[in-house]
Amino acid sequence: MSFLIAAPEMLTAAAADIATIGSTISAADAIAAAPTTSVLAAAADEVSLAIAGLFSAHAKQYQAFSVQAATFHEQLVRSLAAGGFSYATAEAANASPLEFLLDAVNAPTQTLFGRDLIGNGTDGAAGTGANGGDGGLLWGNGGNGGSGATGQVGGSGGAAGLIGTGGTGGAGGTGAAGGNGGAGGWLFGDGGIGGTGGAGATGGSGGAGGVGFGSGGTGGFGGAGAAGGTGGDGALLWGNGGAGGQGGTGITGINGGSAGHGGSGGNAVGLLGSGGAGGQGGTGLAGIDGVSSHGSGTASTGAAGTNVEHSTAPPPTEIYGGAGGPGGGGSLDSLNGGTGGAGGSATVHNTQNAIGGNGGDGGAAGLFAIGGNGGDGGRGGDALNDYSTVTGPSATGGNGGAGHDGHIGGGAGGTGGAGGNGTSADGVGHGGNGGIGGNGNSASNGGGDGGNGGAGGTGGHGGLLIGNGGAGGIGGTGGSGGAGAPGGIGGGGGGGGIGTATNLGIAAEGGLGGDGGGGGDTTAVGGNGGTGGVGGNGGNASAVFGFGGNGGASGTGGAGGAGGAGGAGGAGGAGGTSSVSGNIGAVGGNGGVGGDGGDGGDGGDGGAAGAAGGAGGQGGFLGSAGSAGGSGVGGAGGAAGNGGSAGAGGDGGVAAGTFGVNGSDGADGNQGAPGTAGQDG
Repeated sequence: MSFLIAAPEMLTAAAADIATIGSTISAADAIAAAPTTSVLAAAADEVSLAIAGLFSAHAKQYQAFSVQAATFHEQLVRSLAAGGFSYATAEAANASPLEFLLDAVNAPTQTLFGRDLIGNGTDGAAGTGANGGDGGLLWGNGGNGGSGATGQVGGSGGAAGLIGTGGTGGAGGTGAAGGNGGAGGWLFGDGGIGGTGGAGATGGSGGAGGVGFGSGGTGGFGGAGAAGGTGGDGALLWGNGGAGGQGGTGITGINGGSAGHGGSGGNAVGLLGSGGAGGQGGTGLAGIDGVSSHGSGTASTGAAGTNVEHSTAPPPTEIYGGAGGPGGGGSLDSLNGGTGGAGGSATVHNTQNAIGGNGGDGGAAGLFAIGGNGGDGGRGGDALNDYSTVTGPSATGGNGGAGHDGHIGGGAGGTGGAGGNGTSADGVGHGGNGGIGGNGNSASNGGGDGGNGGAGGTGGHGGLLIGNGGAGGIGGTGGSGGAGAPGGIGGGGGGGGIGTATNLGIAAEGGLGGDGGGGGDTTAVGGNGGTGGVGGNGGNASAVFGFGGNGGASGTGGAGGAGGAGGAGGAGGAGGTSSVSGNIGAVGGNGGVGGDGGDGGDGGDGGAAGAAGGAGGQGGFLGSAGSAGGSGVGGAGGAAGNGGSAGAGGDGGVAAGTFGVNGSDGADGNQGAPGTAGQDG
């Protein structure tokens, strides 16, 4: 029983659970008592009476046993509850004199030195950069440093006492270094870990080991684009140096986007001990993707055409709806061109032919809006002639406006406007033709090159008498290249208008679907991958006995960016439908031809491996030198940009009626050619 551990709160909880179980069982027994102890016989014969008596006797025996079990259950609950209370009372009684004794022991050293004899140091508050408190003079770990606010260095970790570990340094605020780790105990204890640096600032150094025995603390991680912290030195009698901190990853706008170097390993400054390993270099900045658009806003929509209605006798022989105005040209930085105005309608109640106004063409994007999109074409105006006569005047819907081509830099083409509907009572109804889609423009903005990886840190040297040198840090990986900008998407063709002949109409034709615009080619090449960082040199061994540290391997090159994809071709517009009241003479419009896809760009080359691995450290008098670090692997070449997908041809228009002729489907466009993959590093 000398190793028995009791948790009073768990004993109390168990007693409550068991009491709940007992109450549930007792309630179930009470419910079952009446129907089971007085079982009625199935009949008046002797066998039935004997069976009923047997079941009733068993039930009464069960109830008797249940009473005994409930009594035992109640005693168990009381025992557990009493035991938990006894343990809690004993712990409270024991804790009070121990706390009093500890306070009495710490009081003199607090008065003389402002420091406890036994106990851990207090932690610095977060966001204050306050240093951690020192541990007790005899025993105690140092407190952790508080993190810094923006621009404020993290607090240093507190020092340990005679025995204990140094506190961890606090993380630095943005642009400020991490705090240093606290020193280890004088007799025995490791140094504290350095704090992580804020963006653009180095990590804190690891704390030194004690005077007697203890290893140095690990250096803190470098902030974005900054070096890792240096590892702490080992203890004077025996102790290994701490490892250097890892360099920070490169980030745009911080230290020119460069990756941070790995921190140097700590030295074994005493008689015995090995040097700390150098920190790994940071990863290079990834290249940005090529941008296809620059600008904002949309230009104004073109003015709508005038609606015209005519009822007087001829002349003229034809009545036209007003043409829609062209879409507004963008201001200097307008990203989208304006939509063309809708064509005006033509409504005739006499023998003249009705012709709807054409929709306006889409407008151009702004002059300086790189990658701006062309405006959509306006819808053609409807035409209606409801005059009933044998001469059969016609009604022709206006044509849709053309979508404007995309602007330089990969702008998308505008969509063609839909054709207007043509409806004639006794003549021919012609649907207007859909407008053609604008072509996507080419792109040339390549992806940015990846940044180079940071160099690995140097290994620390071994102790004065016996000890190996620390290994050099591995070079950082180069950043990947950015993807090239894609070509502009071709605009879709407008759908043909509906042709309708009612009453005694003789024919109807659906409008032709507009052709889709071609996708833009791209010459945008993917960015090249960054070069891997060089490996750190290995540390030297002790003068008498020890092996030199191995050099760190150079870093891997970054992958090349993918080439820009060609723009997809625009889909052809659907042909207009048609219908004739007499089921004869209806012809659907043909679908528009799909646009060709644009050609893709070439992928970027993979980054080269680091120039060389680090040199091995010198060996001791009884020991060999370290090996040189190996070379990293070059980055993979970027993937070729895909050719733009072919635009689908438009569906032919459906002709209603028994003898109608459907329109033909438009042909699909051609797939764009892919680019060439980049070379491996």
